[in-house]
Amino acid sequence: MSPIPPLPFLLLFLLVSAISAASHEDATRRTMEEFSGYPIHSHPSVLSLSPSSLSVDAVGLQRQIDELAAFSDTPKPSVTRILYSEKDVLARSYIKSLMKEAALSVREDAVGNIFGRWNGYEAGLPAVATGSHIDAIPFSGKYDGVVGVLGALEAINTLKRSNFQPRRSLEVIMFTSEEPTRFGISCLGSRLLAGSEAATDALKQAVDGQNISFFDAAKSAGYNICQEDLPNVSLTKESYSAFLELHIEQGPILEEEGRSVSIGIVTAIAAPASIKVDFEGNGGHAGAVLMPARNDAGLAAAELALAVEKHVLASGSIDTVGTVGILELHPGAINSIPSRSHLEIDTRDIDEKRRNTVIEKIQHSASKIATDRGVKLSQFTVVNQDPPALCDESIIDAMEAASRQLNLSHKLMISRAYHDSLFMARISPMGMIFIPCYKGYSHKPEEYASMEDIANGVKVLALTLAKLSLD
Repeated sequence: MSPIPPLPFLLLFLLVSAISAASHEDATRRTMEEFSGYPIHSHPSVLSLSPSSLSVDAVGLQRQIDELAAFSDTPKPSVTRILYSEKDVLARSYIKSLMKEAALSVREDAVGNIFGRWNGYEAGLPAVATGSHIDAIPFSGKYDGVVGVLGALEAINTLKRSNFQPRRSLEVIMFTSEEPTRFGISCLGSRLLAGSEAATDALKQAVDGQNISFFDAAKSAGYNICQEDLPNVSLTKESYSAFLELHIEQGPILEEEGRSVSIGIVTAIAAPASIKVDFEGNGGHAGAVLMPARNDAGLAAAELALAVEKHVLASGSIDTVGTVGILELHPGAINSIPSRSHLEIDTRDIDEKRRNTVIEKIQHSASKIATDRGVKLSQFTVVNQDPPALCDESIIDAMEAASRQLNLSHKLMISRAYHDSLFMARISPMGMIFIPCYKGYSHKPEEYASMEDIANGVKVLALTLAKLSLD
């Protein structure tokens, strides 16, 4: 018998190898197809998952929420957890311990964004991320942001208990300092991840109320960073294929719907802007200086605060809001005419142009008030002027499909509060899930979300993550 020619022999070898590979299909892939009800290369609009297979550990999740709330600088029921404080450091350690308990690979970047990753069986693909923040403004509640971090971890654990195997890796992110409490920069961690040069520049000069620099504060918490490290925090657009955030609504709309609506699916996040204003006048004795002779910086601030309200209402849109959240007078004595005043103004709108028009009117009023009252407008600074963010249509579809599969009614809605998702939208397609909260309360001790509502949100998040991990 003559020998088989080299080329036919090679073809025969490849054919036998292919048949062998097909007959020994990867067990993980088979598990995935059995779990989803679809071949992994298909793109079903709705995952064929049995809701009964998703078991949320509600008792354990509530315990974690309560344990995290104990890391606070104020007594319960309030929570105060400020960036890089001792309690913040302890809370971060707690989150990392939970990530490790969930068998996630944990890493931390230069400013303290924490990442916990569950590797998919095609780990080289861009991951699907989810998460929120755990810092808390003074005397606030224990659910804002926390539901999105602990709920994300529970969503991962729920999928693991269901024997799910993700194709794309799933990653939980705890963002550093979503609240602007300490250094006046909101969404600090997610801004840096999105490569914000403005945030990087602002942090180089930032000091807190005790004149502690951002870098010194970071070092006190164990983050030995310098200015040159900040740009390295940013992520590329290839890092994630999608980002999801579970959050309490922080408004009353869902609760006012009663039990007829369980889930809010966000379509867009309003555009926030922050303004700092300083007036300088002539101080003096509250009794000795007559009214016509005064140049009162305090009254200038009061008049501008009312002007903010006037301009916001004049926009004609219910979506336009404005708040004077900080008003400080110097020297702050009852018998002294204020010589200096400082205001910090927050204004937001889903329409960027309309919001910017309000800012222009506020600035015009500040100049006119200064002239009319004989005081100096020494600062009018727009600290940040972010554009709105639209949620990705395919992610909205996936969240709606998950809600229907779980027999949970849902409502499409706008987020008028900003979140880390606003900046993650600059990195990847983004979506948000809202759950009801008591009377819409947030940023106060009475903030509350029922475990039933939290569990519903976790299930929608888990199903959506599962769908997106297969795409």
